[in-house]
Amino acid sequence: MLTAPRAWSDLTPSWMSAALGRPVTRTRVGDVVHGTNSRALVEVSYADGPGPPRVFVKREGRVLGRLALTALGAREAETDLVRHGTRLPLEHPAFHAAAADRRRLATVVVMEDVTLRGGRPHSALVPLGVEQVAAGLRELAGLHAAYWDARLPAFARPWRLGPAWAPVVRGGFVHALLKLRRAGHRLRVGAADLDRDFRAWARTASTGPQTLLHGDPHPGNTYGVGTGVGFYDWQLVRSGSWVHDVGYFVTSSLCVDDRREHERALLEGYLDALGHRPADAWSRYRRTPAFGLGSWLQTWAAGTFQPDDVCLATIERFAAAHDDARSG
Repeated sequence: MLTAPRAWSDLTPSWMSAALGRPVTRTRVGDVVHGTNSRALVEVSYADGPGPPRVFVKREGRVLGRLALTALGAREAETDLVRHGTRLPLEHPAFHAAAADRRRLATVVVMEDVTLRGGRPHSALVPLGVEQVAAGLRELAGLHAAYWDARLPAFARPWRLGPAWAPVVRGGFVHALLKLRRAGHRLRVGAADLDRDFRAWARTASTGPQTLLHGDPHPGNTYGVGTGVGFYDWQLVRSGSWVHDVGYFVTSSLCVDDRREHERALLEGYLDALGHRPADAWSRYRRTPAFGLGSWLQTWAAGTFQPDDVCLATIERFAAAHDDARSG
């Protein structure tokens, strides 16, 4: 039975043999990148027969990241996704294995290195093109349609912000806005209004047809392959309204001008691919920026989950969309 390693040095040939289901003679862990989680590419050699020469391994992050994901009920979401063999009818990395240790708040996921088949990781700092976003929306439509108002995996929790989190969320907004002002950036919304809109969106996301969501489809969690777009980092896989993924992906991925010019057509293209056409699709879509803006302000306030430049670039896109929605 695969166990969650205590350190990167525990990814021995024996451990990797259990993860990949074939005899491994050598492993070499590359540079480890730290964020909400820790991740690295691992080179692999085999005793005989074919196998991937390199895999991508994702482990639990530092203590603050583990506590944050625990509070969100998301610490083991991706490992559960893998261990349950959940069908994901969209472009994504192939999963090899996953394990968790609840006592240590530890997790591990071993997956395909998509660059081995020509995958090109995207950067959250570089907006995607309109055609790339259209391609990504078609992929998301395939996922959403497959689980549309159907029985969802037990681990896929809905978006909920309980009353106990109210002071934490509000305090995070106050701190983030103050931190932004000190850095020379100002938003056209105060903490109280943002808190109200953020909570209202969480309630909206739990109404209407429910489906399986990626949960965090910003461009840094996507990659190009051929002319298509794939999605990785399923840490925040959730159940909820289709529009959460759509609004979050469109707004975080496009530059402001492209989003303003093309978002209606992109939404129409998504709905065509989905095969469902909710009557309130546009009004729901217009409410989505509050959640993205609030989430990235909380990330900025924490200061350790994402680089500052990524936070600021993403906040700028969501803030513009939030202003557009508030101004009609």
